Amino acid sequence: MNGDRDIRATPDLRNLAAREMAAAFRSPIIDHLRRHDFEIRSGETTIRLAAEFGFCYGVDRAVEYAFAARHRFPGRRIWITGEIIHNPRVNRHLDEMGIRFLPSCGSLEERFREVTPGDVVLIPAFGARAPEMAYLVDKGYEIIDTTCGSVLNVWKRVRQYAADGFTSVIHGKYDHEETAATCSQVLSACSDGKYLVVRDLREAEELADRIVRDDFAGFRERFAAAYSLELDPEKHLSKIGLANQTTMLESESRAIQEVLRRAMSERYGEANLAEHFRAFDTICSATEDRQRAVRDLLARGIDRMVVVGGFNSSNTGHLVEIASRSVPAFHIESAECIESADAIRAKPLGGDPILVRGWLPPGPQTIGITGGASTPDSVVGRSIERIMEIRGMPVLRSISSS
Repeated sequence: MNGDRDIRATPDLRNLAAREMAAAFRSPIIDHLRRHDFEIRSGETTIRLAAEFGFCYGVDRAVEYAFAARHRFPGRRIWITGEIIHNPRVNRHLDEMGIRFLPSCGSLEERFREVTPGDVVLIPAFGARAPEMAYLVDKGYEIIDTTCGSVLNVWKRVRQYAADGFTSVIHGKYDHEETAATCSQVLSACSDGKYLVVRDLREAEELADRIVRDDFAGFRERFAAAYSLELDPEKHLSKIGLANQTTMLESESRAIQEVLRRAMSERYGEANLAEHFRAFDTICSATEDRQRAVRDLLARGIDRMVVVGGFNSSNTGHLVEIASRSVPAFHIESAECIESADAIRAKPLGGDPILVRGWLPPGPQTIGITGGASTPDSVVGRSIERIMEIRGMPVLRSISSS
């Protein structure tokens, strides 16, 4: 197992991987926007790109490790335990490179049936569940662990909570790969580790009300599948520690922390709060930066927002959520979703992708653009070019005039 060492072992290999990533995912129009205050104007159209968007450090590192692995282990089969990040373009590129994706469902034996000694296994940026990692280590496979450092920081916190007898309350989506892995860390930290996942502020407020009233009737039905099996709410929610899925809405994570802090204070007294409540800031700085950049765009004044990223990307969805509070916002996966000025295939909050009509009306328009933390420049750039095309903007002249 070599999961802890940098497989980009030499400067030559690191440079080769970086060059290949640039060739695959760089965008000339994005380069142009970075040199020109993130803005393009032509006629009645202004396009403004968020100052922070696209690949974060953790995603960039994970993808670069995958590129490097193809050269570091020539002739060996390379597998990945799931999508390396939530972006179809990137995952498709890895598939074209010959990196194989393992099934996401089934027992460990079923999922890893095709992996043989000598094969290489990549762990995605989201991490892997503790039993999965233990299985891979026990089998002696060559492991390349690309788990994001921000995720590892969350794991450190919840393991400490478990060791100290605190139940981890995690702001996240219980069925998301990252949160599932975090929950498994709680259970692996000690024999009686406990967790509860709350999806949003509404669920946290309901939990807070139950804590204050000391009333947990119907708790198991209400939070089904979102808590550890041995959790007894009357007993184990007397000491809680807060954590979060790193891609959640930053402002909501902070609000949840305050709601639960107040509840524990009311239930047990402010003087005793430290014995019953803990919270550490485990919000990913890159997620926070991208959310702040969207707010900055809104403050400057835009008429509508296009957010580019995988439809299953949590952090992308939260960018849409922020923008949609102020302007019409459209979550697309790629430029192919933009059919015309009249029709766009976009994913509404909490729904499935639909065809939206009349999304880009004629006349003066200032359009904001951003991309989720797992969206490469090339996908954001092509989406910008598509908008320029349907608005009659001279795409090539805009770039060459730099």
